[in-house]
Amino acid sequence: MTAPTAVLSTVKAAYARYEQRAGQFLREYTASGGQVYCGAGCFGCCNMPIRLSLAEAALIASVLTPEEAHKVDKHARKVVHNARTAPSEDEYVHRHRLKVGYCPLLGADGACTRYDVRPTRCRDTFSAFPAVYCQEGTWESMTKAERRDYQREVRRTPGTDGETHFIAPLEELSEPVWNACSRAMRQAWGLEAWGDFWVLTTLAARSGFMAAVERGDKGAALREARQAGLEHPALLEFA
Repeated sequence: MTAPTAVLSTVKAAYARYEQRAGQFLREYTASGGQVYCGAGCFGCCNMPIRLSLAEAALIASVLTPEEAHKVDKHARKVVHNARTAPSEDEYVHRHRLKVGYCPLLGADGACTRYDVRPTRCRDTFSAFPAVYCQEGTWESMTKAERRDYQREVRRTPGTDGETHFIAPLEELSEPVWNACSRAMRQAWGLEAWGDFWVLTTLAARSGFMAAVERGDKGAALREARQAGLEHPALLEFA
């Protein structure tokens, strides 16, 4: 069972609107002297945990080949194991980046093989600093003086929030996507589901889970996730 066409169409339309607005912002940002260090084949951030809506996950699941779906499922189980064993949120993120590893939808050239349907969080993460600053361990390896220099540069770099080197307005521009997904899920299912990219994408391909969601039965959906070995409160949440 797949998500209703209306849900998938809403996500696609929201993505298209975001790309138009983000593209305009980036053109103005670079024209005024701002720098964007992200580009094809740059994957320094592609081992970060990614949160998305079930509406987005359903769109991704709808285009995956069986081989890709298998890779995503395998990755999802690593995510679940990490969530169940990590002693803290910081350690969860650290282990996710180093041990769970890079997204299985990355190609051999470092480019996303499903770029057209990538989640919102992948769309709105842009760096105003070189890619090395997006890699796990860079901050930890800095000396105190290097950290002070980094913080000073962040504060005076246009487009950042003054704390990290990511371009903050692009995240703000993505809020309408989240809102559109929220409304679409409510209208179609009478509920919202949010959580981990790879866990929700795997669940979205399971007919029993989606049947429970389409009935608006949170309890049954959670049981389906549990039976699949993919249930964890930090990775699957219903509202």
